[in-house]
Amino acid sequence: MSKKIYFPYKSQYPCIGDLKKKAKKRIPKFAFDYLEGGCNEELNLARNESDFDDILLKPQYLHVAEDIDMSVELFGRRYSAPFGISPIGLQGLMWPNAPEILAKAAAKHDIPYTLSTVSTSSIERIAEVSDGKAWFQLYHPTENRLRDDILKRLKDVECPVLVVLVDVPSFGLRYREIKSGLSMPPKMNISNVLQAMIRPTWGIKTLQHGIPSFATLKPYMEKGLDLSQLGQFMNRTFTGKVNVEKVKAIRDIWKGPLVLKGITTDEDMQAAIAIGADGVIVSNHGGRQIDAGESSIHSLIKLAGNQAYKEKIKIMLDGGIRSGVDLARAHAVGSDFNFMGRPFMYGVGALGNEGGENTINLFKAQLYQVMQQLSLENIAQLPTRLIK
Repeated sequence: MSKKIYFPYKSQYPCIGDLKKKAKKRIPKFAFDYLEGGCNEELNLARNESDFDDILLKPQYLHVAEDIDMSVELFGRRYSAPFGISPIGLQGLMWPNAPEILAKAAAKHDIPYTLSTVSTSSIERIAEVSDGKAWFQLYHPTENRLRDDILKRLKDVECPVLVVLVDVPSFGLRYREIKSGLSMPPKMNISNVLQAMIRPTWGIKTLQHGIPSFATLKPYMEKGLDLSQLGQFMNRTFTGKVNVEKVKAIRDIWKGPLVLKGITTDEDMQAAIAIGADGVIVSNHGGRQIDAGESSIHSLIKLAGNQAYKEKIKIMLDGGIRSGVDLARAHAVGSDFNFMGRPFMYGVGALGNEGGENTINLFKAQLYQVMQQLSLENIAQLPTRLIK
């Protein structure tokens, strides 16, 4: 008989949907729309979630599972659960101090938190609050000088894993952001100010922590940039396709684990393996880049189904996961590890400083219960429960 393990979370929010509803009431509309929106008609955004419904699992009730172990080894480290927190830009805009809240919670619960180049906390600060455990996602700069300096800063703080984002040759056409003024160049209009005024907790927290900015990029910016100049800086500094040669140059410099994020095709997977990447994250950028593309989970099913790939590289997933059931489904179809972004921002938006830990425990509790139902002892056994 396996011992029971409890993962405490707030019972009034038993699912991610409940946290989302609460967060929406506390975050100004312009910031929530930035978090929630996809590109164009948001069709691929919807597919990311709905396509999980096609994956079915079968229990084996007469099989007796011993103690359940949800831990997973990845790049020489063992994490307490098979999921981490995705990088999100402008996190501190959606909830003040969100990067630090999430990085601290991830470190405490021994799962990876990934800091975005365009997040609102610096490399050095997140390394400090995460005890050096946080990963970093690089938006490849147009200038190699800037790239090399960021890589040096990551080496100085002993960042364990570098993630290179490859799926942003241009910024997606996101209607919500255009309407709210959060496209490039960003602008704060009267409507946004009024939306902030009716979210007093958000406003007070923002005053306490300061107006959010691109903290990692501050050393490379001219002082006193206004919002229009900031937009010009971003377009000038990060516009340009990431190609094989650029990734090879990073591979030559970066000696630790290297992951490419945004891989969805055989051609790019083969290139990643040839370059010497240690892993890929199958992702369509949360449905924010190509509306006519397929869901992240469908891309993963095809790539992880190729045994030749599985033997050479770690294949991870980011996109559409909203429950422990979805986590189980992802592993059943071949994912080695998983990342979620929006659900953790819902948690922080709903519960503030407690949101990170609460959301981690919620996912752990849900996944643990699924493994109990399926009579499984570890994550590696999940493919045996897939209904094909």
